[in-house]
Formats: sequence, C-alpha cells, structure tokens
Amino acid sequence: MTTGVNHLLRRIAPPLLLQTLLMVLVGLTITHPPLHLWRPGENAVTDRLAANRVPVLDTVTSWLSVLAGTGAVVTVAAVAVLALLLRAGWREAAFLGGAVAAQSAVFLLVTMGVDRPRPTAPQLDAAPPTSSFPSGHVGAAVALYGALAVLAALRLRGPLRLPLCALAAVLPVLVAAGRLYRGMHHPSDVLAGLVNGVVVLLVMWRAFLGDRGRSTAAAGPRRPPGGRSVVVVFNPLLVDVDTLDRIGRVLAEHGCPAPVHAATSAEDPGRGAAARAVEAGADLVVACGGDGTVTACAHALAGTGVALAIVPCGTGNLLARNLGLPSDPARALAEALGGEPRWIDLALADGDGISPTTVSAMAGIGLDAATMADTHRSAKDRYGWPAYLPPLVRHLRDRRMRLTVTLDEAPPVHRRAAMAVVGNVGALQGGIRLLPDARPDDGVLDLVLVHPRGLTGWPEAAARLLTGRVRGGSADQEAPFEHFRARRILITADRDQPRELDGESLPAGRTLRLDVRPAALLVHVPPAAERHRVGSGTVRAEGGN
Repeated sequence: MTTGVNHLLRRIAPPLLLQTLLMVLVGLTITHPPLHLWRPGENAVTDRLAANRVPVLDTVTSWLSVLAGTGAVVTVAAVAVLALLLRAGWREAAFLGGAVAAQSAVFLLVTMGVDRPRPTAPQLDAAPPTSSFPSGHVGAAVALYGALAVLAALRLRGPLRLPLCALAAVLPVLVAAGRLYRGMHHPSDVLAGLVNGVVVLLVMWRAFLGDRGRSTAAAGPRRPPGGRSVVVVFNPLLVDVDTLDRIGRVLAEHGCPAPVHAATSAEDPGRGAAARAVEAGADLVVACGGDGTVTACAHALAGTGVALAIVPCGTGNLLARNLGLPSDPARALAEALGGEPRWIDLALADGDGISPTTVSAMAGIGLDAATMADTHRSAKDRYGWPAYLPPLVRHLRDRRMRLTVTLDEAPPVHRRAAMAVVGNVGALQGGIRLLPDARPDDGVLDLVLVHPRGLTGWPEAAARLLTGRVRGGSADQEAPFEHFRARRILITADRDQPRELDGESLPAGRTLRLDVRPAALLVHVPPAAERHRVGSGTVRAEGGN
C-alpha cells in the first residue's frame, strides 16, 4: 500500500506545487507595479455591473453563490464520494474528492501569498477574510461540478446524459459571472479561479482515471459491435441450437454480421478457437459456456484488444455474475452489447504439475477444490450449483493444511487453513461476497484463508458469509476468514492438496502461484453494471484489510 500511495503522491504533489507557485507569481504581478494599473479597469467592469443590477439577477446569482459556497460544496462532494464508493469504485471517488480538496488547498496557499482587496463596487455577499485573488467560489465550482460532468460523461447513458453533463459544465461559468455581478471579485480573480479548478481536474484525471484512456488507446481504436466479423465459441454440452439461434438474433439486432460458430471440445475448451478468431481478424468473440469456456477464450484474447462478450451457460458463471450479467444467455448478450467494453485484470496461475494457465475469476486449494472435484457433472447439469453442497459437507472434516503464503516480496506467512481462495472477483453464487474488496480492475489479487475453529466453527463461518461479515486480517487470526492483497501470491501446502482454477479441477499438488495481469482483457459489460476501469497495479501486498 505504501508504494501505491507514494506513486500517487508523485503524480499529484509536483504539478500542484508548481501550479501554486505560478498562481502566486501571477497574483503578485497583478497586484504590484506595473500591472497593478489593471485594477482601475477591472473595477470599472464590476462598477458597471453593479449599476445595472435587477432583483431577478440578484436572486439568481445569490443561489449560484450558495451552490459554490463551502457548505454546499462539502455536502455535495461528500454525498457524491460516498455514492461513487458504493456504486462505482475508489478511483472515481478519489478523482472527485481529490479535485475538491486539492483546489481548496491551492486556493488557501495562494491567498496566503497574494493579498488583493475586493472590488470597489457594493458587495452583495459578506466578504470572507481571504484575498480576492483567486476566486474560491469559482475554483470550487469547477472542481466539484466539473468533476461531476466528467463522471456523468463516463458513466451515464440515455437521454439525460447530455443535458446533465452540459448543466454541470456550465454551472462554474455561471458562478463566475455571478461573482462579478455581485461585486465579489475582479475579472482576473474569476479567471484565476477557473484556471485553478481546471488544472486540478487535469492533475486528478491523470492520477486516478488517465490509465484507463491510455490502455484503451494502446490496444488500438475500438471497433463497434457490428465490425468485420464475430465468432461465437460455444460448449456443445451446454449450448443447444435454440440458444445459438437466440444469440444470432441478438447479434443481428445490434448490427453484427452473421457469426462464425466454433464448438469447444475436451482437447480445446475454447483457447484455440478464440486464437484462430484473432488471427482471422475478428472484432468480437462471444464465449458461450461455463467459466472454463470463458477463461479459455480470455487466455487467447488477453492483450490483443479483441473484445469478449460473455454468455453464461454453466453452473458457476462467476465472472459473468461479478460483471453484472443476467443468467439468461440471450438477455446477457443483449445487455453486454448495450454497454461498452471495459478493461479488466486477469491472473496467470502455475504450480507443480500446472502449466501456466489464465484465471479470470477465482482459484483455490483445499476444501473448495475437493468439493468441485467430487461433484459429478450430471449432478451439476441437473441441479445447478446446489449440487456442490453434499460434497462440501462431506469434506468439512478434512484435516487442515499447513500453508506458507508469500505475498509479493513480503516475508512468508504461516497458517493452518481448510482452504485458500485467490480471487480476481469477490462474489460467489447468490451474491455472497467471499472477497469483499476484490475488483476485476484494481491491479491486485485478493486472498482469503478460511480457518474456522473446529467443526463447530463452520456454522459461524456460514453465518458470516450469509450476513456479509467476512472481513478479517492478520490481527484477527481467531476469525474464520483472513484476507490479504498482492500482485503475486504463492501458496505452498505441507502435503498434496486438491486445486482448482475457475472451477476446473486440477491434479493434487503442493503449490499454487498466481500473478496478476492488469488490464489484460477487453470485455463488454452492461451499462447498468459497475463501470470497470483499467487497474494501474500500484497497490503492494498488505496483510488483512
């Protein structure tokens, strides 16, 4: 975490310090000879506006000043940051909150170095004790409402997007005009306030959201869904002709040409078919099947810039569920193509007896892998995910593993656990979040060690899962769950253990190693789902939460 914070500080502090120094120099130049002669001309502007005041404009500009005042800005920013944390992600919240806070800091520092009196025109508001240069109201309006305009342009879809973006973008200009009208600032003051807010927005964009744009550009221009060709990679054991027909109709409705169909097999679960699609110049690969089909396609598409659309047809469908896709295949494809492709992370897994394999959702060693290995395919096809419950109960008495966990370059951690799960995403079936902080675009992997105390500890673990109280850390080793985060995770067991990658059982072994691949895959997500961004991968390993 320290490395990630230092990285952000290096991207934010130097430009803001330079901005502050330049604004102080400009302010001193304006208020001292020879350019102090501008002041009479600027007073003439505010005096003329004061001489032509009308009650309607008095009221309108009063409300504009309230909207850009400290109380309103702090309240709106706090509510917006909280909403973004709950619905979007920490980067968007940090972009908005950081812009408001940084603008305020630069404003206060500049006013300490520049002491400019207010205009000579009668003032309609109580003048704060700070310098007239720059305008704090205008800078705050640009930082807050400008940031909201940027986020609305990124996240909103539909007829309200354009008017809301325009309103948020125009509001700072109206605030600037209102401050002149009310005799609170000189023209150069409001201009400096506009510059202050805009520069801060640019700095915060580069720090928190800029990687997203660069990663998209690095993969080449985005082609529309109706590009040159579409390949549908499907698992014939899970996808019937009727489902393929429905998928074809959805593609046609979105302007796509007739797709090429490629069936998976035991020898090729989808990787080869997806790789051939890339070689043939496909613009879109549609993966129809379970997590194995999706992961195989993701392995072939990683780093190519060719977009993936997921059609969940299996029993787990973990990645699809975490991306907000519905369970119905045709509806899932329709909603995915209705959104935009987003970059998400992948992980590369290996270990003793495991060749390097891509993981898109979760990997595990111990109880979860043993449960999956003992669940028959016929039971999964007939009952769905509840088929895992009987094997799970049978394996609850299995002897705990002694594990050595290495996170990045940190010293190894030694534990006894029933299972260890590494996730690129956090939710299981039914929306249960085993890894509450996991996001598919944050540039790190999340690890949970499950170690309830004895057989009687399992009811507590189940209750915590169902109620969402699964957070735990290295300081609370008595809790049934213990969480870690890192880019590289190596798990070593004291004896051979069952292992699984994205629900696919692997030969038993002692080691499981995963390395994150930030922003490796371009995947379509529905517009109503959480907006995914490219993870910068700046967060280092940390024990617990």
